[in-house]
Amino acid sequence: MYTNIQTGPALHHISQLILREENKSFHHYNSNALISALQIVFNNNILQFGDTYWRQISGTGMGIAPAPPWATIYYAIHENSFLPSWKTNLLFYRRFIDDVFGIWLCDPHPDKNTTLWASFQNTMQGWYGLEWEFSNLTNTCNFMDLSLSIVNQKIHSTLYEKKQNLYLYIPPNSSHPTGMLSGLIHGNVTRIHRLCSSTKDIRIKTLAFYDRLTQRGYNKATLDPLFKRAITNAQKNANNTYTDHTHQTQQNAVSKQNVFLHLQYHPQDPRAKEIQHVWERTITRPPGQPHISNMTNYEGARVPIDTLTIAYSRPPNLRNQLSIRTLRCRGQEVSTFLI
Repeated sequence: MYTNIQTGPALHHISQLILREENKSFHHYNSNALISALQIVFNNNILQFGDTYWRQISGTGMGIAPAPPWATIYYAIHENSFLPSWKTNLLFYRRFIDDVFGIWLCDPHPDKNTTLWASFQNTMQGWYGLEWEFSNLTNTCNFMDLSLSIVNQKIHSTLYEKKQNLYLYIPPNSSHPTGMLSGLIHGNVTRIHRLCSSTKDIRIKTLAFYDRLTQRGYNKATLDPLFKRAITNAQKNANNTYTDHTHQTQQNAVSKQNVFLHLQYHPQDPRAKEIQHVWERTITRPPGQPHISNMTNYEGARVPIDTLTIAYSRPPNLRNQLSIRTLRCRGQEVSTFLI
């Protein structure tokens, strides 16, 4: 999708949206400044090829930070113009960048339904050259990491996992913080409970995940207590909606003012708990002193620090040492082939 987005029309339509919505839906930006920034970024995507440099004149650059919201908003402008007219047939519609999932209510007359379905596809096509590929209408489909099907007029969901997936989880002897395994298990078990609609699928997917970790070298004595806690936590939060989770995350973000300490992990370094203890004893709450968040700076403003977050990065591994990242030119330079 990115490479087929024409820069000129995209800048025009998104700029109009930014100007129209300023001080209406959003109040945190200056429209002219934001539009100027988008023009700089999307009109000056520079690529290096050998000893030559090229400026991309159309299409969205792969990998640039604003590309996902840029692509999402760009086609959303077109969606807002045609989706309301399809409410009769389109019960549900969601898009993640260039992947769309929808629920189509078929017309009782087959011929009319075929005509309506073709008309809907034509409506989606042709937005400045963007073309969409449609799957056939069916009672089951795979969307992102979900496999969805209609069973007895209810939507059944389970995990979709590609057959080529090798499940190369980090092995136990790898130099990673001890909390890595706990986070992996809690995260994936929670994901299984949220995305699988039947208890049978939850059990099957959890056991498969457990077996894959044992195949990677983890022992049961390590895995069993982590899985028990993860399952208990997932069941406890099973009734929480996405809105509840988002609200709690936002509350935590507001209530905590973090300062980050970036470290390259080494198993022989002091543990994170020890670093946190030193931080608290010497910075945030020294003996006989007020908490740092209750202190003020020279201008009389409170110090906006509550918590230290230790952010680990991994050290270079064998892949970094042995894989070739920069290809060395063994012949003529690229510029010599240009006319």
